[in-house]
Amino acid sequence: MDEQPSVDAVIEQIAPRLRRAREKKDISLAELARATGISTSTLSRLESAQRKPSLELLLPITAALGIPLDEIVAAPRILDPRVPQKPTRKDGRVLIPLSRQQAEPRAYKLTIPAHDTEPHLRTHAGHEWLFVLRGRLRVKLGDGDFVAGPGEAVEFDCNIPHWFGAAGRGSVEVLSLFGKQGERIHFLSRNRQQ
Repeated sequence: MDEQPSVDAVIEQIAPRLRRAREKKDISLAELARATGISTSTLSRLESAQRKPSLELLLPITAALGIPLDEIVAAPRILDPRVPQKPTRKDGRVLIPLSRQQAEPRAYKLTIPAHDTEPHLRTHAGHEWLFVLRGRLRVKLGDGDFVAGPGEAVEFDCNIPHWFGAAGRGSVEVLSLFGKQGERIHFLSRNRQQ
């Protein structure tokens, strides 16, 4: 079984993530201090790992930056011993199988790097369903070109020329269900009960 990251390793990542998130939003320490009520010196110490982060500090910071807390504090990776979760890497993409069996449709978690933005259309047998967990997913499907954000789903026949990759500055994380035989997957977006 994979070794879980230590608490110290998770905490070490908070400082650089805070700085990157603030710089990405083009907000100065002084502006963030005014928005959160946290002193500039405390914010500076947090970003340089000289002050231990706490929820009392991180919650107002992430709210002021308009980002989810898990963008700063990585959620623990929970391993299911029934599912082989050994990731494979290809062209910067990381694919983790989530299905226990070889039966279809197969489930995967896919992380696409931010630099993966150049479309290369392809076709093959099957049907695919993508659900965006984090980031923005660009999808080219035939003549169409659109972007899906967190919580949105895309479904398509893989015989249509298609490509999907990152849209924006960050990586994108998706859940993928794929069936080689073209099984259809349906996702209802609203409750139809009256």
